[in-house]
Amino acid sequence: MLRPDLRWLRSPRGVRGMRRADEGRSAPKPHPIGRANGKTIGRRSGGTREAVGEARSVGEMGSVLLDIRNVTKDFPGTRALDDVCMQVIQGEIHGLCGENGAGKSTLMKILSGTHPCGSYEGEILFDGEPIRFAGIRDSEARGIRIIHQEMALVKEMTVAENIFLGAEKARFGIIDQMRMYSETRELLGRFGLNVPGSALVGTLGVGQQQMVEIAKALRGHVRLLILDEPTSALNDAEVENLMRTLRELKAAGVTCIYISHKLRELFDIADRITVLRDGRCIGTSPTTEVTEDEIIAMMVGRAPTGRFPPKTRKAGKVMMSVRNWTVKDPENRELYAVRDVSFDVRAGEILGISGLMGSGRTELLQSLFGEYGFQPSGEIEIEGKKSRIRSARDAIALGMGLVTEDRKNTGLILMHSVTHNITLPSLPNLCNGPVVDTVSELAATLEIIKELSIKVPSVESKVETLSGGNQQKVSIGKWLMTKPRILMLDEPTRGIDVGTKYQVYELMDRLAAAGIAIIMASSDLPEVLGMSDRVLVMHEGAMAGIVDSSEANPERIMSLATIGKGMRNSGRCTAGKE
Repeated sequence: MLRPDLRWLRSPRGVRGMRRADEGRSAPKPHPIGRANGKTIGRRSGGTREAVGEARSVGEMGSVLLDIRNVTKDFPGTRALDDVCMQVIQGEIHGLCGENGAGKSTLMKILSGTHPCGSYEGEILFDGEPIRFAGIRDSEARGIRIIHQEMALVKEMTVAENIFLGAEKARFGIIDQMRMYSETRELLGRFGLNVPGSALVGTLGVGQQQMVEIAKALRGHVRLLILDEPTSALNDAEVENLMRTLRELKAAGVTCIYISHKLRELFDIADRITVLRDGRCIGTSPTTEVTEDEIIAMMVGRAPTGRFPPKTRKAGKVMMSVRNWTVKDPENRELYAVRDVSFDVRAGEILGISGLMGSGRTELLQSLFGEYGFQPSGEIEIEGKKSRIRSARDAIALGMGLVTEDRKNTGLILMHSVTHNITLPSLPNLCNGPVVDTVSELAATLEIIKELSIKVPSVESKVETLSGGNQQKVSIGKWLMTKPRILMLDEPTRGIDVGTKYQVYELMDRLAAAGIAIIMASSDLPEVLGMSDRVLVMHEGAMAGIVDSSEANPERIMSLATIGKGMRNSGRCTAGKE
């Protein structure tokens, strides 16, 4: 098993032999952190933090590796960071959380050199020395690596070529392919990722691509590893592999900043947690001295009201019936991506779809929408009428909508405006002859923005400039404009903060209460259990069973997901035709 090259840890400039560059001079005074009610907090006052309660310096906990002082960053019309102060201790895993748009990614892009020195105000010290990065290469030379929320892989290149892109192994001026592929194989083995180094990245699933991104960041030596939502596309086994690797890196002296909306992960892996809200640092606390509810309150500015909203919906007539649905894998037509799946979904119902990665959740939804698979067979009925769906155009005409798993690549056109994205599926209804009625288009867009509380500088803003949560709202809003009877959502809350998640949950319940049939596929088991009226469990492309919400629990769902139809006679689960 390959370990990151940690020989530098024992060098005079390494962690174990580290000497302060300003040794002999007084160390920079750390910003005070206050404590109130047993929790470490901070209050902004005149551009610094003022101690509240019993003050305790971060410096007492260990040497400060990273010291962020009064950093402010502006974009046109928006202040992304407002006088942020934060300290990271050598060798710790430091959690960073906040709602979408809080400034987390912007701050990390400054640390990685993506936003160069001069584009922001304030000062950043790394190992006691001011840093003024002009670009990413400068930060990497200091041992700072970042895994961005948006993957930066070249899909037309192999896994090995991506991992060593810009740092190719060469001998006598010629790339050493054998060494590159050997090290790639060992590196991927750390994460249990069983893909050949010669595989094209474009042929991998989202979760596998994420693991390649992580492996790429861990090649060579790392002093500070920044991970921005690293598990958003990973299954439980891959998450556990990552957590184990982070603990190994911590034991070797590597410092990590871990950004995540998943508070359970933060409390499991982080030593301390810092919360950002609206571009400001709200406070920092050891994970042992704060609860999830208190962190949520710091993130959203109010006490949490519960993870899931109360149900106001009531199931009605059968809206969609699927019988013996079977689809072949278009990449390998010898295999079945979906096999013999049958279910009903009713108006006013949320049908959850659960299963492990690769179980066929996404393939099922995409094939029902007419956008995936080879030689589909089986029957689909919409409100009792047999329907044939060959494309998304057919599905839309039948009153269906699909919020895709990967909003950046298949759900949105990032370089287009908010208006163009929201109205795209509804253009036939917004045209006056062959010309789009721009007045109606604008009015319809503003209505969706108001209904979903989408935060946008302008309706003409490019979607790529929005936070992840607002991008997801745009992705959902474009299908709401079509007034669907059946709305399918694949990973509807992936990569969005807890506050926006609750808004999406409220929206789903409101839509179901209005009579829309909702099918929701998710890898987040608590989400499936908390929002579904019934749960359809997939296993290796087949339906393992359907469980009523009153009978559903994590153990039963995971038994079906891992064992399959062998468990269908346990309890009250049903498989096949209902």
